[in-house]
Amino acid sequence: MDINALSQLEQHLLNALSTPPSEVRRLFHGRGRCWQGLEQITVDWLQDQVLVSLFKEPSEEFLSELNALLQRLLLTTQWQQCGAKALLLQHRDRDGSPTEVIWGELGEYQDVVENGLTYKLDLGRKQNNGLFLDMRYGRKWVQEQAEGKRVLNLFAYTCGFSIAAIAGGAEHVVNLDMARAALSRGRDNHHLNNHDLSKVSFLGHELFKSWGKVRKMGAYDLLIIDPPSFQKGSFALTKDYAKILRRLPELLTENGQVLACVNDPSIDSQFLIDGMAQEAPELQFIERLENPPEFKDIDPDGGLKALIFRR
Repeated sequence: MDINALSQLEQHLLNALSTPPSEVRRLFHGRGRCWQGLEQITVDWLQDQVLVSLFKEPSEEFLSELNALLQRLLLTTQWQQCGAKALLLQHRDRDGSPTEVIWGELGEYQDVVENGLTYKLDLGRKQNNGLFLDMRYGRKWVQEQAEGKRVLNLFAYTCGFSIAAIAGGAEHVVNLDMARAALSRGRDNHHLNNHDLSKVSFLGHELFKSWGKVRKMGAYDLLIIDPPSFQKGSFALTKDYAKILRRLPELLTENGQVLACVNDPSIDSQFLIDGMAQEAPELQFIERLENPPEFKDIDPDGGLKALIFRR
């Protein structure tokens, strides 16, 4: 990280806060490597709170200059008029990913709006807050496709795709994730949006031990696969993704669709296209969804890959 690049970050934030977003958004995406010297910094607008995240521990000098920048930001007209109630700094590379309150008061539970839907975030306690902002277009696509469909949401996390699907008129959504606490937050998110929970199922199971149950609850018109790159003891992307793809024909309806995702910078879109051709050749690649413009990446395959396939 380069101290000399911090002036670019400061100007970018002043511009962004002069007209703050009406919904949750990323304000600065250093991870896309378009800002030399700032590759390990992101800044998110969480409506009442602004979250600065450091993905790698910086030098003491850089951290000191960053803190000075944030203190200057608090004195600006842009900050004072933007409506934020807290400025937070998360150290993701430290044990427990602690969050430091630079100004204001940390609201551990923050409700945010995306595409008109409400999600509850957890701040200051976990590395990830409950909503991956780069998947905004993916959730929008699911909402647009979901009417009257049965949906399977694998690696559901806090059920963002499920919220979008029910809002789009899905007949039923099955959410599967081994993290029961995340599914519980997903249930909370449905409540926040006044959804009929009789249309939603939550399976707190390990996927590869649950195929029978998942198949019995199908068949599915729309299937979403959005796995972590690595989950100790349960999933390794390069080894285990194929095991999911080869099961798709027995899970999908005759004209079923799949949204298959990868968010590992070292793995490109062709990994999914080739994998599908080998494991489930009756599914044809249709398109790759664009990523939101605020997630610009120097490498087109460096960011999120969200690909649509149709039987």
